Amino acid sequence: MLIYDTRYRSATIQVVALIAFMLLAAWLIDNTARNMMLLGKTINFGFFGEPASYDINQRLLDYTSRDTHLRAALIGLLNTLVVAILGCATATAVGVLVGVLRLSHNWLIARLMTIYVEMFRNVPVLLWIVFIMAIMIETLPAPSAFRGDNATASMLLGDTVALTNRGIYIPEALFSRSLGDIHFFGASSLRFDVSLDLIAFLIVLGAGLWASHRIKRRADRMQEETGNRPTTWYLRVGVVLVPVVILLVALGFHLGYPELKGFNFSGGTHLRNSLIALWLALSLYTAAFIAEIVRAGILAISNGQTEAAAALGLRPGRVMRLVILPQALRVIVPPLISQYLNLTKNSSLAIAVGYMDITGTLGGITMNQTGKELECVLLLMLIYLIISLSISGVMNWYNESVKLKER
Repeated sequence: MLIYDTRYRSATIQVVALIAFMLLAAWLIDNTARNMMLLGKTINFGFFGEPASYDINQRLLDYTSRDTHLRAALIGLLNTLVVAILGCATATAVGVLVGVLRLSHNWLIARLMTIYVEMFRNVPVLLWIVFIMAIMIETLPAPSAFRGDNATASMLLGDTVALTNRGIYIPEALFSRSLGDIHFFGASSLRFDVSLDLIAFLIVLGAGLWASHRIKRRADRMQEETGNRPTTWYLRVGVVLVPVVILLVALGFHLGYPELKGFNFSGGTHLRNSLIALWLALSLYTAAFIAEIVRAGILAISNGQTEAAAALGLRPGRVMRLVILPQALRVIVPPLISQYLNLTKNSSLAIAVGYMDITGTLGGITMNQTGKELECVLLLMLIYLIISLSISGVMNWYNESVKLKER
C-alpha cells in the first residue's frame, strides 16, 4: 500500500529519501571524526582566543596584531560586508543604466554599451581585479610626487582628494561638539564602538524619509480623490534636508582633509588600492550581467504600454521611469538575486590583491597558523551561507512588495 497506493506513495518516497540522507550525513560525520582521531586532532575552537600575530591594513574597527583570531575574523567579516554592499549598490546603478542604454535608438550609444557588456562578462573577474590593481599601482603617482615646489602631481577638488599608487585619500567627517561613542562588549574580542553622532544622523534622516513618504502618500490619495496632484517636492526635500542640516550644525560638523606629511599622507580617510580594485572589478563585472537582466525585463513589457504612455503625452524618460521599469521589476528581481549572491561570493577573490576579507583572515592566515582546517572551513561556509540567505530573504521580501497584485 505504501508503494502502490497513490495516496501514500509520495510520502513514502520522501521518508525513504530523508532516512537515506540522514544515514549519509551520519557516515560522513563518523568518518571525519575517526580520521581526525587518527591524526591526533580534536575539534575545538579554543584557537579563537590566541593572538593573531598578523596585521590587517584596511579595517573599520581598531585592531592590532596582538588581538585574537576572533577579532581578526570579525574585521575580515566587516571587510567582506563592505565590499558586498558597495559592490551591489554600484553594480545595480551601472547595470540599470547600461541595460536601458543598450535599447537606445542612438546607434553609437547602443553599440558602446554592447561592447562593455561583452567585454566584461566574457573575461574572468579575477583578471579584472588584478588588471585594475595593476593600473592603479603603475599609473597613479607616488605620495612623494605631491611634495615641494617641483611637485609633478596635485590634489583634486580644491586639494581635498589625493589619488596615489598607495590608494585614494578623501576627506573624513569630524564633529567639534561630538556626542561621543557607545562601547559594546567591553574589552572582549568582539568589542566595537558606535558613534552617537552617526546614530543621531541616521535617526534624523530616517524620520525625514518617513515624513517625506507620508507626504507622498497624502498627495497620491488626493490625486485619486480629486484628479489633481498637489506640488509637494519642496516639502519632501525640506523635511529631509532641513533637520539633517540643523543636526550637523549643532554637532559642529566639518571635514578633515588629507595632508602630505613626510613620505605619506595623513588625515582624512584612506581607501587602499586593494579595496578600490576589488570594488570596481566586482561592480563592473556584475553590472554587465545585470544590464542583460534589465534589458530582458524591459523587452518583456508589451510595446502597447509604451505607446499608451506616449499617447498620454509622457516624455520617453518618464515613460521608462514611471511605466516600463516598475512593471519590468517582476522579471528583473528574481535573477538579480543570483547576481548579488555571485558578487558576494566572488569577493573571496580579494586575497589576490591583498585585501583581507573573511576568506583571507579566517580561511587564510588563521587557518594556516592554527592548523584548524576543519573548524575554519566549516565556519567560513556557515558565514557565507548566512550572508547569502540574508540577501535572498531581503530581495524576496522586496520581490513580494513590487509584484503585481490582482484585485
